[in-house]
Amino acid sequence: MIATLVLMLAARLATPSFAPPSPSLPSADIFVGGEGGHPVYRIPAITRITAATHSGRLIAFAEGRGNLADNGTNDIVQRASDDDGKTWGAYRTICDLPGRSLNNPCVVEVASGAHAGRVLLMFQSYPEGCGEGCVTAGFEPSGAKDTICRTLLMHSDDAGDTWSAPREVTREVKRATRATSVATGPGIGIQLARGAHKGRVLMPFNEGPPDQWRVYAAYSDDGGDTWRLGDTAPDDEKGVANEVQMFERADGTVVLNARQHLGPKQRTQAVSRDGGATWSQLSDVRDLPDPQCMAGVLALDGSVVVFTGCDSPSRRALGTLWISRDGGETWPEKLLVEPEGFAYSLPVQLASGEIGVVHETAGYKRIVLKRVKLPAR
Repeated sequence: MIATLVLMLAARLATPSFAPPSPSLPSADIFVGGEGGHPVYRIPAITRITAATHSGRLIAFAEGRGNLADNGTNDIVQRASDDDGKTWGAYRTICDLPGRSLNNPCVVEVASGAHAGRVLLMFQSYPEGCGEGCVTAGFEPSGAKDTICRTLLMHSDDAGDTWSAPREVTREVKRATRATSVATGPGIGIQLARGAHKGRVLMPFNEGPPDQWRVYAAYSDDGGDTWRLGDTAPDDEKGVANEVQMFERADGTVVLNARQHLGPKQRTQAVSRDGGATWSQLSDVRDLPDPQCMAGVLALDGSVVVFTGCDSPSRRALGTLWISRDGGETWPEKLLVEPEGFAYSLPVQLASGEIGVVHETAGYKRIVLKRVKLPAR
């Protein structure tokens, strides 16, 4: 009898509790296809400013595309909100390079140390018409045609009002051999707040070739001036990790959470105990399904972590916010955010204390922010 009760309790604890959303979660459009000069907006990134001069400002980014194709005349675009995401300012194209496709925006605010208050935005530049399956290893093309995926970095010291010119950092964040394509995030980078590597800035990366992707961190100990390459996370060859995000636990360890390709329809994760330089072997996250779609993760403190993704192993739908209260070890609570179309997403902590869930929806016609109140515990 006691053994039966123990098994029943274990099963109950292992099943995430589900709570439906309010009838209408507060929502605001950030990017709408056809507005601001681009027919399509995809691949969101967002940060909330903590620096005193613009404290609370939200800056959102996306790829402004001519069509739904990943490779094309893509620009990097921005909108900002100074009322906690309720309304959004003008569309701004902050990087447009003729003949290049700009992809995978990933943003982080440097909150301490060198360049405190600076916002770093990293992304890739592909030759137009030459995407992940076309680009080659190394740093320079071997023939007349440019076949190199390059990584660019821009920064803002005034919360996105103005931006530096893009600076190429390809040689600092891409391996000289094997790696063909690389991709930041997309989504957010992090700055470590604890432990021996406090102040280190991490940008999550994956590297190709396609179907052989590996995930890793590029990191900076000087506020983004210089970057170093971490090792790729080892896997068991049952699946392949690509689009990736990271968060820090209370003890200073870093966890990566990645989309899984060719493996189980679940998220995969690994842990670093040396500030992102090396990783444990990737392992499946039982509680988090994955229909092969980018997802977001954010540590609210050392223990409470939220994850946004699809509650389906096969459809980009059932957008859900999961809550972990043990540093991402388990995910026992979840809240439905969007029952229909829900693709790339990420969470951001709002000044109100709510969580903003930024996500693609409506057949990739809109990127919206929905406001979610976490249940009290």
